[in-house]
Amino acid sequence: MLGLSGKVALITGGGAGIGRATAELFGRAGMRVAVAEIDPARAADVRKTLEDAGVEALVCEADVREGADVKRVMSEVEATFGRLDVLVNNVGDFLGYRSYFVDSTEAEWDDLYRVNLLHMFLVSRAAIPLMKASGGGSIVNISTVEAFRGIPLCTVYSAFNAAITGFTQSLAVELGQDNIRVNAVAPETTNTAQITATPRVPPENRDYLKRWFPIGRFGEGSDSAGAALFLASDLSGWVTGQTIVVDGGALAAGAWMRLPDGKNWTHLPIIECDGYTPRKGT
Repeated sequence: MLGLSGKVALITGGGAGIGRATAELFGRAGMRVAVAEIDPARAADVRKTLEDAGVEALVCEADVREGADVKRVMSEVEATFGRLDVLVNNVGDFLGYRSYFVDSTEAEWDDLYRVNLLHMFLVSRAAIPLMKASGGGSIVNISTVEAFRGIPLCTVYSAFNAAITGFTQSLAVELGQDNIRVNAVAPETTNTAQITATPRVPPENRDYLKRWFPIGRFGEGSDSAGAALFLASDLSGWVTGQTIVVDGGALAAGAWMRLPDGKNWTHLPIIECDGYTPRKGT
């Protein structure tokens, strides 16, 4: 039904978090998996995991912000598998840059551009010829829910992720005639190697999760991996230029939160704690 057995997928940043969950899920779906990972230890670990699971895998240590590394990765994918059917552009981060926009620097803007958008341009451009030669396929861009709402102190990060939406839509129109679909996945706060969301919430505040998210929890890598699998598969064969928001219902809820009684709702602030940092006297 999925139509993925024997197909080849390349996942950038596949050594941890959403990328790692996607690589493992794709392997379980019968795909051959290539991973580009900048961290040597993570690269070695995901290589062992995939091989131990019997997945035909290629793991390349590479920095996909660099054009030369991207070309090398694509050459290795072609030499190893002879084709490419699915590309998951997963790399992205706010790099810890949190400040008012007026205090941000051009060096920070450049760093954020390279990790959140430039790599997507570089990898997609390099992958498209091989995907065309393979008869088509699916490109899945990992964005963020912050592309669709304001986020103070991370204005530039949000702007580059909003650009992913335009990139996804426009590239989908360009490549439709080549049987290549282009879509995106936009997660809310997800437990990954970069963000350990749930453990950072003090135990006395964990009950707030049921009010912050309609589904009552932070995301896991497997949540976004499942959306990526759908977009990679034949189940989404007539879906292109779209973004699946994987957020437990947070964007749909807007400011609405469930009251402590578990029945009623409010769109007004009801707590002082931010859910991550214990406050004095609480």
